[in-house]
Amino acid sequence: MQESRRQKRVSNLIKEELSRLVIESFQDSASGLITITHVLMSKDLKNAHVYFSVLGHSPKQEILDLINERKGYLRKTIASKIKLKYNPLLIFSLDESFEYEERIQKVMKTLNKNEK
Repeated sequence: MQESRRQKRVSNLIKEELSRLVIESFQDSASGLITITHVLMSKDLKNAHVYFSVLGHSPKQEILDLINERKGYLRKTIASKIKLKYNPLLIFSLDESFEYEERIQKVMKTLNKNEK
């Protein structure tokens, strides 16, 4: 499904603002590096699916639970910074594409070693 120009623009604005908020509110030495990887907006701009990754040794599910607990604060702060007709509902999910990519690279390295 193709995103409209408006959806892309709003998703980029939300991604930038959430990235700042996550750094200020959640990121510390115990949580590792939290990165908002991408935001997908619904066609009516009422829902924002936010995907993030965590690099480090912290349990990812705990960070997801913490972010979901403070979802109201994040939504309120975004509403004050970005002027939209509707304040989108934030739906957070872990983006595990980096771990998947790392596993594939490890398999490729072992295959290359076995060929030699």
